[in-house]
Amino acid sequence: MRNQPYAFIGCEGSFEDAGLVIFGAPFDSTTSFRPGARFGPAAMRAESFGLETYSPYQDRDLVDLTIFDAGDLELPFGDPSPALYAIRAAAGKILQAGKRPVLLGGEHLVTLGAVQALAAVYPDLHILHLDAHADLRADYLGQTLSHACVIRRCWDILGDGRIHQFGIRSGSREEFEFAAAGRVFQEKFTCRGFAGAAEALRGKPVYVTIDLDVLDPSLFPGTGTPEAGGILFPQLMECIRLLGSLEICGFDLCELAPQHDTSGASTATACKVLREMLLAVSSY
Repeated sequence: MRNQPYAFIGCEGSFEDAGLVIFGAPFDSTTSFRPGARFGPAAMRAESFGLETYSPYQDRDLVDLTIFDAGDLELPFGDPSPALYAIRAAAGKILQAGKRPVLLGGEHLVTLGAVQALAAVYPDLHILHLDAHADLRADYLGQTLSHACVIRRCWDILGDGRIHQFGIRSGSREEFEFAAAGRVFQEKFTCRGFAGAAEALRGKPVYVTIDLDVLDPSLFPGTGTPEAGGILFPQLMECIRLLGSLEICGFDLCELAPQHDTSGASTATACKVLREMLLAVSSY
């Protein structure tokens, strides 16, 4: 993996020395409402230079870390299977080198490729999932590989009791019934219970997936399927700060569609979330 000319700010280290490796998956072929998440990774890199590398929230600085930004994968449009294969292969290469993958979507389906790679290395993998949508459909319009089904496909791999959802406020009746049957732990509307989940997951390998539409669209309109009633940035930060005590083996940020917010506020927020995530999980 070679250094990229446009790395996320503070992430210009070498692959050999890095503990965290960023890579983008600019894919949105199964988006069910407003497309454009494919432009999210590039927008985050470009806009990151309006951000400080230092976080006053955590009193930590990206310049004190060694993080490698591998750039974006070149993914085909249409059938998601080849794209997922490429994501799984890239994450696998990072894991094989003893490093942790940081995946930038793209639509939320890209998470599945990373989880497939991680589950092969960590049989006891758990997922912390922040999102407006449950993403637990068995299929969406007959398609089993869809951003509306991604957590259900992860459940197919991990089974009951290993997925913890927060901020969920949208889904079909069947999805909520599936969760209520004990298949996944689900906190509707808020992130209450996140601290308890984090405590219960200490010592276990954890993957974190954040669909940025978990944030309220009043501050994050730049996403494909905005849902009113979301959490605010300080609430998300409370969750992120708790991750430093966990064995985070990788994470992703998904569903920034920058063209739907011409103010740039959504992209700026996504950049800040990424900075805070990198700093929080690097303590492990």
